[in-house]
Amino acid sequence: MTTNTTTGTVGSPFSAVSTAEDVLAGLDLSGRTAVVTGGYSGLGLATTRALTAAGARVIVPARRPDVARGVLGGTGSRVVPMDLADPASVRAAAGLIREATDRLDLLLAVAGVMATPERRVGPGWEGQFAANHLGHFLLACELYPLLAAAPDGARVVVNSSAGHALTDIRRHDPHFRTGYDKWLAYGQSKTANALFAVHLDALGRADGVRAFALHPGKILTGLQREMTRQEQVDRGWVDARGRVIGAGFKTPSQGAATGLWAATSPLLDGRGGLYLEDCEVARVCGPDTPMDDGGVRPYAVDPDAAARLWELSLAATGAPPITR
Repeated sequence: MTTNTTTGTVGSPFSAVSTAEDVLAGLDLSGRTAVVTGGYSGLGLATTRALTAAGARVIVPARRPDVARGVLGGTGSRVVPMDLADPASVRAAAGLIREATDRLDLLLAVAGVMATPERRVGPGWEGQFAANHLGHFLLACELYPLLAAAPDGARVVVNSSAGHALTDIRRHDPHFRTGYDKWLAYGQSKTANALFAVHLDALGRADGVRAFALHPGKILTGLQREMTRQEQVDRGWVDARGRVIGAGFKTPSQGAATGLWAATSPLLDGRGGLYLEDCEVARVCGPDTPMDDGGVRPYAVDPDAAARLWELSLAATGAPPITR
């Protein structure tokens, strides 16, 4: 294993309690175009609202486009239909985005699912790996020419999670054909998100395309929609009435802050392939570090592992390759 050693804090003025509004205060994003997956609910909605308030043009691919249009009315955002678990849908959405713009400054991969019942999609892919990783991988590859065309460089920001600490990529059985565990499947997809950013950055930096992965923090949003109330109570997240009682939980605006910082901070100029949390570069931590203590596992920022996952993902999706 070759560990990515491009880490170290950068002196961010923001922290775990910073909000989306804090991060973008005073920034003028007029003339910038962003794609935000999941940009009509939870962290994605907070992200879209903050970007549009700062003057950016935002395109939101949405599995429920009618719902998205209703939620985003008045923001000036454009909605395009897209189901991340359906490669044909992702390609169609990318085509609509290419028709709408000749360049893309920001791609924020915020959409995701968590701890779902076993689902098989496409050619038998495990559903969480497909929606959280393969769909975003395919979308980024389809849109890469637009990212490379951004005159001042582009950034791709991928929402991973502390859940990556649950497991490395299961190379022997990434689609859980020998027995499904919803938490390991979620953890694998979040490790994949982090590794995707590592290799995309390696391929894209010569074109000015830099990529980052992040843990947004603990936030209760629609992401937990397929967990029962009792599961959330048992984990200490909520009380019997569904009120958040867990320590360290963020608001959606606070949860969106790290992604927006990754997308816009000049402190990250010339950097990439990093895993971020609480608006700062995360430390690489050991295997026995409790998940709630933060940090990133070495296997989630390993360049060799990232390259292997990239090849697996290319073969699975048939995505157009990015060449250096």
